[in-house]
Amino acid sequence: MSSIDSPISQSTVSSTASSTASSNWHGLLNLEFQAVNGKTRLTHSQAIAPYKVQRSFAQADGTCQVVMLHTAGGMVGGDRLTTAVTIGEQAQVLLTTAAAAKIYKSTGTLTQQTVHLTVAPQACLEWLPQETILFDRAQYRQDLRIELAAGAQVVLWEITRFGRTARGEQFSQGDWRSHTEVWQAGTPLWIDRQWLPGSPEMLASPHGLNHCPIVGTLAWIGRSLDKSDVEVARQLWDPIAAHHPDDQFGVTRLPQGLLCRYRGHSSTAVRHGFIQTWQWIRSVQGRSWEELPRVWML
Repeated sequence: MSSIDSPISQSTVSSTASSTASSNWHGLLNLEFQAVNGKTRLTHSQAIAPYKVQRSFAQADGTCQVVMLHTAGGMVGGDRLTTAVTIGEQAQVLLTTAAAAKIYKSTGTLTQQTVHLTVAPQACLEWLPQETILFDRAQYRQDLRIELAAGAQVVLWEITRFGRTARGEQFSQGDWRSHTEVWQAGTPLWIDRQWLPGSPEMLASPHGLNHCPIVGTLAWIGRSLDKSDVEVARQLWDPIAAHHPDDQFGVTRLPQGLLCRYRGHSSTAVRHGFIQTWQWIRSVQGRSWEELPRVWML
């Protein structure tokens, strides 16, 4: 791992939970990045608990890698987290999280996370958080909106586990909604809305989880691809499919990018597939990678 990147100016605000009748977190993370002399730096950081920026690393290719940390360990009903990230022109940023996100069961109050990402011309953002684990009876909604300028690109993934399956738990009650929108100059490039209400019928339905506790989505948006690119991306999944014949994979070409879907039983399988696809995307972009983020323990 390369040395720590010292930001040009950084302010951190720490706060306890809002002094309301409840003890819910209303966290905020606001980050800004700029390219300076061919290297991207974190130029502004504001974090309101439970958010915290754990580390900022300067990579050899000029990418700034930032690890985001949720210090409370998990989210309960009523928690609201907001993230806003601005990527300057020609900047290259990789954002990930220190650990899996845990969404605890709720008595009916919604847990909500809202993310707004703005990417300037010729910049590239990699939004690659670790797995989200939904406990049974969780009520969770996540909204992700990305604004791309001309020539900007984004690579994003989302991995969700429904229920603590290692303990035999299923997502038999609860509600999960995921809304993702990617726009460029007022034009929608990709709108993805998913809803899964926890129930035995949804767990078993072929149109739901089909007895699979894990779903994953990877999207690369902002660049046109050929059919041959899709075939190469599909071949990356062949070894994984051979070892996990009951899991399902799909790779589709978008009007301005690529979409990968996973539904299966193995966090290791989907992580390997997504990481290999991410490495291939970097090669197509003409970018290098020295090593995986250390928090991505496989």
